[in-house]
Amino acid sequence: MEIPIFPLNGAVLFPDTSLPLNIFEDRYIDMVNYALGKKRLIGMIQSNEEGDLYKIGCVGKIHSFNETADGRYLISLQGTTCFEINNELKVDYKFRMVKCNLIQNIDEVEDRFTNDEKSFLLDSFKKFIEIKKINLDLAEIEKIEFIQLVKFIAMVSPFNYIEKQTLLETKNQREFYSKLVSIIELEIFSGLENKSIN
Repeated sequence: MEIPIFPLNGAVLFPDTSLPLNIFEDRYIDMVNYALGKKRLIGMIQSNEEGDLYKIGCVGKIHSFNETADGRYLISLQGTTCFEINNELKVDYKFRMVKCNLIQNIDEVEDRFTNDEKSFLLDSFKKFIEIKKINLDLAEIEKIEFIQLVKFIAMVSPFNYIEKQTLLETKNQREFYSKLVSIIELEIFSGLENKSIN
């Protein structure tokens, strides 16, 4: 499979989540035009500190878009599945293209998780957003189905790009949950420690 890619650290797309994007650079406007003329697919991916692309990203499908008066695109990507890069293609476009393989989505059997586990995650996330001073409506978040909830938290939380990449590359839902909880707990500990120092 060949897709255009949008390298953007920190903005990680997960399968079955949506990511709004404001597209204003010429090369990425060209990328959106290309995607709209094909199957509306764009690969979201991150790079490491040396600028090298990670091997794993997520395919997003443009499910809504608006073109502004000043020529920008406001698009929304719906995450479909993860992909692994085989190689980057030599192309004449301003944007980058890769040849990749799709990766089967992680197991999403919701009944493997208990209400206690959901409550624990929500309680931890509440402490986390309080420490980080993030304004989110927890009452609305609590209504989200558990499988979508873990992905939503992973996507909207201001984790660093390495932590988000680790979650993206996770192979099953149980491991995803465990890693997410560990990251949140470390962030809470770090936040409380900084408060005590100050």
